[in-house]
Amino acid sequence: MSQPEQTITPPTTVSDDTLRRFLGYHMKRAFNVVQADLVATLKPFELRMLTYTALVLICDNPGLSQAQLAAAMDVERPNIVVIVDELERRELINRTRVPTDRRAYALVPTLQGRRLCGQAVAAVETHEAKLFAGLNGDMRSEMVAILSKVRGA
Repeated sequence: MSQPEQTITPPTTVSDDTLRRFLGYHMKRAFNVVQADLVATLKPFELRMLTYTALVLICDNPGLSQAQLAAAMDVERPNIVVIVDELERRELINRTRVPTDRRAYALVPTLQGRRLCGQAVAAVETHEAKLFAGLNGDMRSEMVAILSKVRGA
């Protein structure tokens, strides 16, 4: 004998009470907010999170190699080539051979790249000031310390 089919009515609201017990869930939800706003902030500069990160690292560390950039960004080496190609195509960086290692490239920002980087960093600073306006300096410092501890774990 088969059971009669049960009618299920979808809930009017979705409960995430179980998920709210996990710090990772809160971190992911918070990151979604930060990421969405950051994407909008970087759009006028035609930068994505990865290309912005790479450009800042290259501007702050002129001459670093693609391998160093990949390690700093925690990106696979083959994937960093796509990012570097995009920045080079836009004439934001130059890629030159390292004289002591003909397999390696030194990444150097162009004047245009440094200018765009400065403008994008200023926009991201404004984005963060707006997004985290409710956190005082001590709270921000504590948040960075906690997140750094999680990263190092």
